[in-house]
Amino acid sequence: METTQQTSDPFDENQSFQVIKEMIQISQKKLKNDGLLFILWGWVMFYSGLSGYIVREVLLSHRFERFLGVFGKVFGLLVVAYTVYYIWRQRKKVQTYIGISLRYVWISMVGCFVLINLILYNVLHQVNFELQHPLFMVMMAFSVVVTGGILRYKLIIIGGILFGLIALISSYFRLSYQLLFESCAWFIAFVIPGHYLYATRKR
Repeated sequence: METTQQTSDPFDENQSFQVIKEMIQISQKKLKNDGLLFILWGWVMFYSGLSGYIVREVLLSHRFERFLGVFGKVFGLLVVAYTVYYIWRQRKKVQTYIGISLRYVWISMVGCFVLINLILYNVLHQVNFELQHPLFMVMMAFSVVVTGGILRYKLIIIGGILFGLIALISSYFRLSYQLLFESCAWFIAFVIPGHYLYATRKR
């Protein structure tokens, strides 16, 4: 009695790389569609840092200063509302392994922000904002580089690296100038890649 031989080849290394490549391409395509979130969060954080610098370093009327604060809060709430709506709208679509992994990266980053504040308070018995801001920027830079590395996007990787370098530079300055540097970092790492990704989403 003859034994039947399997005609299909085993799942070899080349096939594994092909599957990973396809997963990355799917996630890259989704990220291009999500480029609008990069743009919105980049602009809202850019505005937050820049307005913080202006309020601290430029002599303004009380009315204009109040306008900057109210506009920033409204802008931020609208971006948060749109983000929640976007996530809710995407909830029934197919989730990739890479997409889920990136979600854990960013959720972990938010958790690390909370832990950094707690550690600073436990050690210094106060929150030193001139130390907090550069540390937060380093965590953000790490998350951006990891995201770009997983998705193989050089523009995002470069943006994350520059974010980290700007964090180091900002640590030599007082808080108001740190906010100015931080706004530049958000523009470089989020606004520019976001606009590029969104513009190339149909390619």
